[in-house]
Order: sequence, then structure tokens, then C-alpha cells
Amino acid sequence: METILPGAPWLIAHRSMLGINKPHKLSLHGQDYVLWQDGQGEVFALDNVCPHMQAPLSEGWICNERNTIACPFHALEFDGRGRLYQSGKVGVQPLAIPLELIVKGDCIWTYGSLTAKIPVPDLMEKVSHGMSFLGVAGEKSIQGTFLDNLPINYDYNHQNGTHRQLFGIKANRIPLFEQEGYWAKVVQELERDDATFDDIRRNRAVLLSPKTYTGTLEYAFPTLTTFKTRFPLGEILQVHVLYPETETATKTFVLVYAKFNRPVFKPLLQRSMLSAVATVVEQDTRAIETSYPRQPAKIRLPNEEIMFHAEKLYREW
Repeated sequence: METILPGAPWLIAHRSMLGINKPHKLSLHGQDYVLWQDGQGEVFALDNVCPHMQAPLSEGWICNERNTIACPFHALEFDGRGRLYQSGKVGVQPLAIPLELIVKGDCIWTYGSLTAKIPVPDLMEKVSHGMSFLGVAGEKSIQGTFLDNLPINYDYNHQNGTHRQLFGIKANRIPLFEQEGYWAKVVQELERDDATFDDIRRNRAVLLSPKTYTGTLEYAFPTLTTFKTRFPLGEILQVHVLYPETETATKTFVLVYAKFNRPVFKPLLQRSMLSAVATVVEQDTRAIETSYPRQPAKIRLPNEEIMFHAEKLYREW
């Protein structure tokens, strides 16, 4: 397939998604890879194809004592550079092709072994400083092109329909929009309806949401959207991630962080927060996957210039 936005950095995984010594499969630009993390926290990635008889390496296992990955067909072992381990020796040349990775903290980035056009952003480190990591939510492969998926994180009107029952938004204002290069910032003021008993039963996280709250969104085009807001018990941060799996499929997941006024709240609220984020992703996924092919819009809504800004960056890449 044709590479989408060549030279862009893609956040492809968080350490918590890999576990320890467990093969993890992912796709980027139509190519499958296998990732794994050893007990010392070093991360490796290879093309997912065994060079012997093309078995998927992600179906194999990790040999802890040698830090190699074993092919599920014939137990051939390859180290993190793709070299064959055999009879106690490691080959000189890689046979399985490695994927170049950049590991920043707990986040694993790649340019897909292409030349970098823009640097790996430092947005996450800034917005998550002083917060605790709660987990990954909403990991999904969405049937839709990357350009089909991109606008939804810049669309400040879709919660009026897509997330109407979940959050009960009745008013939405955007008092600030700033952008510079591939970075952008938006301040969003939202007013909610009173939560009904059915609302609380469907989503207990609404109990944590104030009637009026301000959210700050920051973007590192093309892969990151961060959303940070205060609630009565502290702060919550969502980091929405997108990257192109194939021409017609886009991967998403959300890293969720929080800062509680009292640490005792974390185990009580962690599950409900992750569940609420996963529901948002499910609703966005349905909105994307059930839409008909894109055509020029015949209606213009408020604040859509922010969405057009993202599409302009994509088309002028």
C-alpha cells in the first residue's frame, strides 16, 4: 500500500500493552510486525514473517534465557535484530527484518523505518506530568481510512449526537483555538443536562462530571489528541492515539491518566473511568463505520474551521 504521511512519527504501543516476554502483533502501513518486551524493559520489533516458511512470528513464543522469538512452525529463533540463533550461535546478518523503534518513557514510537519528517512530539510528557497512569482503553481496529478517522477528534459538534446519551451535553463553546505548525490547542466549555437515574445506571462516570466543565485539548498531528479536564475529585487526562494499519483500517487506543485529590480514590474510580473512555471509542467507531463515503458537506456548523485545519495539514503533508 501507499505509505500514509511518510515521515510522520506513530505511537504504536504503550509498554502495558506488551506485557513481559509476550509476542504482540500490530500492523502499520499494511505491514505486520511482532513486538516484545524483555524483563529489563528493552523493546524489540521484527517483521512478523519467519524467513523460513513465512509463519507468523507473533504466534510463537519468547525464549527468556536468550531473549529470542521462536517461530511457531519449526521453533527457529531470532534475536531482536532479526539474526538466526542456532546451535548456541547468533548469525551475522539479519534474516528477519527489524523495525526501528524510538522508546520514550513507556511509549513506543516508530517512523516505520522511513526518514523522519517531523520529530517525535513531547506533548505527552508535558500534559501527563504529575499524573498517574490508569490504563489503556478502547483499543480497536476501525474500518475506515486514516482520513476518515482523523476529523472526529477535531469535531466539536458530534457529541451533540454521537455522545448525547452518554454525557447529555446541552451547550458547547470554543473560546480558544491556537495552532502553530503541527501543534494545536483548543479550550472547550461544556454544559451538561442533569443526570437521570438511567444515565447513572448506564455510565457511573457521569457522577464525576460537573454540570459545567472546561476541557483543554492539545494536538500533535497526526497521531495524538490529548483531552484534560478537572472533576470534583481531581483531574483526568485522555490521550487518543491513531495510526494507519492499512489503507482501509485505522488503529486507535486511549491512554488514560488521572490525578486524584486523595490517592484512595484511584482504585475506586479506575475501572469506571476506563469503561467510560471505552464507550466513547465504541460510539466514535460506530459513527465512522456506519457513515457513507465522504462527499463535500452542504451544511456548515460552528467551530468546523478546527476540523478543516487538520484536513489541510493532511493534504499538504
